[in-house]
Amino acid sequence: MSGALEILIIDDEPAIRRFLKSSLLAHDFAVTEAGTGAAGLAALARGNFALAVVDLGLPDMDGHELVRAIRAQSPLPIIVLSVRDDEAGKVAALDGGADDYVTKPFGIEEFMARIRAALRHRLQQQGRAAVFRNGDLAIDILAREVTMRGEVIKLSRREFDLLLYLAEHVGKVVTHGQALGHVWGAAHGEDVEYLRVYIRQLRQKIETDPQQPALILTEPGVGYRMKLVDS
Repeated sequence: MSGALEILIIDDEPAIRRFLKSSLLAHDFAVTEAGTGAAGLAALARGNFALAVVDLGLPDMDGHELVRAIRAQSPLPIIVLSVRDDEAGKVAALDGGADDYVTKPFGIEEFMARIRAALRHRLQQQGRAAVFRNGDLAIDILAREVTMRGEVIKLSRREFDLLLYLAEHVGKVVTHGQALGHVWGAAHGEDVEYLRVYIRQLRQKIETDPQQPALILTEPGVGYRMKLVDS
């Protein structure tokens, strides 16, 4: 399974789903689409989503009913997307369990900002920081931005997912199989050399001396460990 946060889009308009999907993928989110409320609830039961985007005007059920059904199943953030701009509708959606309400048409940058805000609030509720810090390293989980000593480090999607996975287990050994399975999926569980290439690339970008790494350490024959550095 990929380390990217996955968003569930429940909207009966294919054009809106395509627009949202392309925008979310460009921001390194994973996306699952559903064109009906029933399909959305079925996807929710199968998947592990970070956030749901729900259209109120669905063909098979009332959007407010869907919001309540999602909230009954999961605490994940819900952003309502609707052409309805009446105050009563907004209040009903928010009282029903939605975290935010966006009116169509909308600007994608504002929409992405609302997604980040909803995810940040959820992390805070879980007692997790939105920014991981370890010595000079900082990982902004929602913006998917990495800095070393305040300088932004450009990482590919897979490099970021691997670094974040090591950070989430800081001080602990992550086996080859665990890292490969989490970032690339079960099919890559034996591709240890593939993992070594990405570890080498990460060290080139974040270690002061990639040949003598001080942050991402090798556990010979087992895997890797991110060392907990004193601040």
